[in-house]
Amino acid sequence: MKRALLEQAYGAMRHDLRRTVLTMLGMAWGIATVVLLLAYGDGFGRAIENIFHSFGATAVGIFPNRTSEQAGGNKAGVLIHFTNDDIELLRNTVPLVRHIARESDKQSKVQYGPRVFSFPAWGVDPSILDIWNLHVQDGRFLNDQDNLTHGLFAVLGWEAKQRLFSGRPALGETIRIDGVSFQVVGVLQPRMQEGDDDDNRIVYVPFSTMNVLQDTHYLGGVWLDSQGLDHDKLTRTIRESLGLAHGFQPTDERAIFVFDAQKQLSQFGIISLGLKILLAFIGTVTLGIGGVGLMNIMLVSVTQRTREIGVEKALGARKKDILFQFLAEALVITAVGGVLGILLSYAVSFSVGTLTLYSALAQHASAGDIRLLVSPKTLGIATGILGFVGVASGMFPAVRAANLDPIEALRYE
Repeated sequence: MKRALLEQAYGAMRHDLRRTVLTMLGMAWGIATVVLLLAYGDGFGRAIENIFHSFGATAVGIFPNRTSEQAGGNKAGVLIHFTNDDIELLRNTVPLVRHIARESDKQSKVQYGPRVFSFPAWGVDPSILDIWNLHVQDGRFLNDQDNLTHGLFAVLGWEAKQRLFSGRPALGETIRIDGVSFQVVGVLQPRMQEGDDDDNRIVYVPFSTMNVLQDTHYLGGVWLDSQGLDHDKLTRTIRESLGLAHGFQPTDERAIFVFDAQKQLSQFGIISLGLKILLAFIGTVTLGIGGVGLMNIMLVSVTQRTREIGVEKALGARKKDILFQFLAEALVITAVGGVLGILLSYAVSFSVGTLTLYSALAQHASAGDIRLLVSPKTLGIATGILGFVGVASGMFPAVRAANLDPIEALRYE
């Protein structure tokens, strides 16, 4: 039965081949548009995730400021200071903390031989490597032993190394930071960097050694990463713990600033989802135009084959037989057009490759560009949309053909 339907559909399609081919091309263009728009939406979402992961997608930064609300007997405007005691407090009160690191920074004069540059010097704990998702290109990063021994070691950002050493090896060389000698033990891979940002110019030294450059009794900030916890609850826990320790209201947004990369990534995820839905809607409308063309062609076919339908009914064909006959024809045109459209979308995605996004704003940001990759999920969604449009477009002409009066159909000239 199925084979007979397909043979009938194939014969009807060959009857007016040019019209059939044009209809298939319309469906192919529509499904290719759907697939490419969905692939663009997926690529945009991946690009945003790559951008955040390059800076540490689970990083949480906590920085002291001044209070803006009265708390107890304290007036507003009290300056908050973090100390090493706050590190232990956060480690004990914030659940699921994987890494925690202190940070103290200073704009310093960094010298190698006759070359002198103004670079930010950051005193950090070794766990900042995991929190910020840093990657070492040469040598090693700072370790706990460097902190314990107050070692005069430095790790250079990629651009800092290029400016100080040009093409020369930096490992084992001695640089001077504000007149203090440090041995270079590592160089980092380049990071995404917008404009004049200093991310690739930072010189990292052990936090315990930073006191030779400035007073580190008070911390510049605290960084940690935590997974598997509601991030609103995470922020609330941090504010409540530090508010109790430093005497400010947890609701005082200005007392401390909490930067949560994961929360921001979630917000961008909502934007990305909205973009995908919009693009899917646009693609569906485009495919729907092809479906209208298919419907019109099928209605013309019903009109031209009215006498044939009358003969079939006179020979005993039931309504559902006529219905399935014309619906099968519409679905075959839809399926062939869909295959052609998917092949076209693959060809376009391979030929286009990468579309510029973040690299237009930042250096070393090719991972933040949009890659048109047609995923199985995209194909599944596009196929579902195609099937719906095909059935919807073919059903009306098929129902019209099935409901024709056999006597009037036989009289049709």
